[in-house]
Amino acid sequence: MNKTIRYIGLDVHAETIAVAVAEEGRDGEVRSLGMIPNTAEAVGKLIKKLGPAPSLRVCYEAGPTGYVLYWQLTQLGVACEVVAPTLVPVKTGDRVKTDRRDAVKLARCYRAGELTAVWVPDAAHEALRDLVRAREAAKKDQLRARHRLSKFLLRHGRRPPAGVKAWTELYLKWVNTVRFEQPAQEATILDYKAEVDHAAARIVRLEQAMDEAINQAPPAMQAVVHALQALRGVAKLTAATIVAEVGQLSRFASAKQLMSYGGVVSSEYSTGNARRQGGITKTGNAHLRRVVVEAAWSYRHRPYVAATLRKRQQGLSPAINQMAWKAQHRLHKRFLSLQAASKPHQKVVTAVGRELLGFIWAIGVQVERSQAPGGAPTMRLVA
Repeated sequence: MNKTIRYIGLDVHAETIAVAVAEEGRDGEVRSLGMIPNTAEAVGKLIKKLGPAPSLRVCYEAGPTGYVLYWQLTQLGVACEVVAPTLVPVKTGDRVKTDRRDAVKLARCYRAGELTAVWVPDAAHEALRDLVRAREAAKKDQLRARHRLSKFLLRHGRRPPAGVKAWTELYLKWVNTVRFEQPAQEATILDYKAEVDHAAARIVRLEQAMDEAINQAPPAMQAVVHALQALRGVAKLTAATIVAEVGQLSRFASAKQLMSYGGVVSSEYSTGNARRQGGITKTGNAHLRRVVVEAAWSYRHRPYVAATLRKRQQGLSPAINQMAWKAQHRLHKRFLSLQAASKPHQKVVTAVGRELLGFIWAIGVQVERSQAPGGAPTMRLVA
């Protein structure tokens, strides 16, 4: 049996896959094997040709084709990693890009250990993430539909009565009373109103589906979603988004790693004795960063457990609730101190959101370890 390791680079597209192989060893040959169709049969034949499966190491870039190929290769017994496209090394001055060259570069860099693998969600996390992102897309569509209607009314001088706030129940009642003399304009506003109503119904439908998905999720995932809601500003939707986008929080060795994954750590350019830090990197998960920064705004208020938050904390362990209470004091103090230093509001809330990720990590790790067979160790949040 041949025990030589072969490193396979795949440049994956919807219809085709460019294949390259790098033989083991620093001076091993790196060659292109051409193109194959992106079908399960063609992938199976490729593995049989290059096998045995335990001696293969395959990688491809994360992209619109998702993780279908990853699961196909895993079922065939092949070790596969999905790599981050933005972290693939690029040579300065290289102006030739083809599928074959990309596959060769992946194989060579994979053999050298220069690629960074991304987290591949399991079936439960991927399903919840699809639903969370569908709801996020629906909110964006609703915003666009509302803008079209409100700007149409503004363009024709139709303004709501004084004291009526936009998109409240009174505002919608007023919109239904607006009429136009021209039939074309009347048809336009009816279409815009129908789209607004459709977007609202779509969001309600998706949020109901999210409630059902959380109730049907594995017990460990449910436990983390419920525990995160002990934090101020983290309701069910935010907690579900965090779990769907991050997966197991315990896969991060420290809170700083989770902050880096969220792209909320400072960028840095240092050379010699000079050290210069810039804005946040924004290179992590944008969905996670968005919900955490939104949640951070709630910490501008003094620490307080309102009725809604108290209801969310019912049934949780005293250690979790104590950690959430500690978060309120610490983050509120942080918010005030940064405001007193005349920092811009967006920088203030981003800094608070970064520290909030630390509490999210601590709670998530504690719950996940308590759900694991045989233990419920205590956790201490590291400052």
